[in-house]
Amino acid sequence: MIGGTQQFAPDSRVRKGPSRQSRSCKVCRLRKVKCDRVKPCHACCAHGYPSKCVYEHVPDEDARPISQAEEIRNLRAEISELRARIDDKQDGSGAQDLHRLDKLESLFESIRSAPTPLVDDLVRDIRTAHVGLKKDLVPVGPWEGREAYESYDYPSRPSSTLPVRNRLLINSPVEDFNNLHTEDDDDSDSERMSLNSGSDSSGTISVMGTQRPAVDVFVERFVDAFSPEVDMKSGRAGALRAAAGIRMFSPLITDAFEAVSVAFFGRSVQNKQIEASGFRLYPRVLRSLQDALVDPEKSKAESTLVTVILLLAFESVERTTQSGVSAHVRGAVRLIEHRGPESHMFGVEHLLFTELRPYWIGAALAARQPSFLAREEWKTIPWSAGTTQKDILHHLLDMATEVPGLLAVSDAFKEAKITSVMGTQEMAVKQSTLWNGIRELTARFYQWYEDWVVAYPDGPPQEAEQHGDQGFPIFQRRDLRTGATFTPTRFTYPNLLLAQTMCVYYAVRLILSSIDTRPGDRVSPMEQYDLGCGICRSLEFYILTAPGNMINRLAFPTRVAWEAFPDGGPERRFMVEVLQLVEKRHALGLWGSSMPELSTKESSPLNTGSP
Repeated sequence: MIGGTQQFAPDSRVRKGPSRQSRSCKVCRLRKVKCDRVKPCHACCAHGYPSKCVYEHVPDEDARPISQAEEIRNLRAEISELRARIDDKQDGSGAQDLHRLDKLESLFESIRSAPTPLVDDLVRDIRTAHVGLKKDLVPVGPWEGREAYESYDYPSRPSSTLPVRNRLLINSPVEDFNNLHTEDDDDSDSERMSLNSGSDSSGTISVMGTQRPAVDVFVERFVDAFSPEVDMKSGRAGALRAAAGIRMFSPLITDAFEAVSVAFFGRSVQNKQIEASGFRLYPRVLRSLQDALVDPEKSKAESTLVTVILLLAFESVERTTQSGVSAHVRGAVRLIEHRGPESHMFGVEHLLFTELRPYWIGAALAARQPSFLAREEWKTIPWSAGTTQKDILHHLLDMATEVPGLLAVSDAFKEAKITSVMGTQEMAVKQSTLWNGIRELTARFYQWYEDWVVAYPDGPPQEAEQHGDQGFPIFQRRDLRTGATFTPTRFTYPNLLLAQTMCVYYAVRLILSSIDTRPGDRVSPMEQYDLGCGICRSLEFYILTAPGNMINRLAFPTRVAWEAFPDGGPERRFMVEVLQLVEKRHALGLWGSSMPELSTKESSPLNTGSP
């Protein structure tokens, strides 16, 4: 396949592989472009939609599209085999193998990130099992180009390009990651490194001593934390895991996963230098994302949406600035609107929209402006293909999308009363319209509770005594009639999905009740207090049961509950302890504060425009 004068036997995978698919994929036929008949094909990858590359079954034909992932796995295996052969030759006789290995690594990097013409040539040579390449390989950067990154202080090499020549010359078993330089070092400093977690009991991971790069280990750990494998009754959590599966087809996604996962690993093991390595990649990813957002075609690509979500996860870990989370949430919501509901019917895009829908609606609630998510097409089209089915949470969110519009009407009404721009009759009409909207929506929430929670197949929430299991703080509340403080029961649930749904229910009801000034059947202050306590009484079950960092799903309800309680009370003291516990156990910087960026009050950082 590659080499100098040495001849190699034809690639066995070419002889044994299935015959080539005879027709192009559906997307290439629709776009009328050349298709290499791989799954996913290069044209779909370059277009930014690898998950949409599908093929029609051709009758009376056994051929199927060749798997690009399988081909890359074979390349990885061949590289690993060459490494093993080189390690066995300590007398310097492995020069040819070393030369071939370097070319293989250059080939792998080029396939991952080269421009379209070069990739076409490389892939053609591989699949026809030519002994040599027609052209010399020139290592290149991602499709977006590296020139845009050169202004940053800390340039970094792609994680998948790890030359081994200096590693062999060094001939040292392991170098300590804690001793890595912060400036642009010689190649030998990044060839073979170990990742020390900072504790005596932790082991090391040798990048070149394993079959997969160290960054794959980081990504796997990040995915396990933010996209754990759970059953349907815990709520869907596979979006980021699916996105990680297609990262090899997009340099933008690859770099984003690397930045986020390295920073998360460093923070979780309390190693500042590893964490700083992820920080150094962050500006580069931001610049690439900005370039994609201004491109009419790339702005609608799934790679752009995935990167925005990953940077939101990065901010939940690092909280680089107080406005970082709110800025990325606003950006994600605007990007989703720009893409349209039809773009979220399949694949990773559908999972990112549906699984994270509580975040998008939370952003609309904090913005206090009418949201596009309340339109009927956004409640139906993303599910119309049957990719997933709506569950109890999504039926609740369908109603929650109407609350931001009522908040906007209430804010406008208050402003009109202050400025006296409306006449008495007009004010009365506006007031009546607002009250009717609140009354109708509140009644629908009550009906939803009866239909979905009381009649829940696995049973409704139950109550149990608090014992402070696993060091969890004990919640205390006040009797609003006497002022006495007592310890209530905690809520337990048959599964995590119902627990999350109830916390969202309490939060949305609290927000709606904040503008409920009806003279008759308004939500009373005592009921508002009980709604806030409902969130607090659910936190222990969810936080101690949820795997990984699924607890981020309760960040917004937790902030809403925070705003429902007065300063200095037992409720706030409990919540401070919970926030500190989550930050310590799960390495989430967002929880280290009271999360003011998620506030739903009129002064909220998110209340700067419609999402």
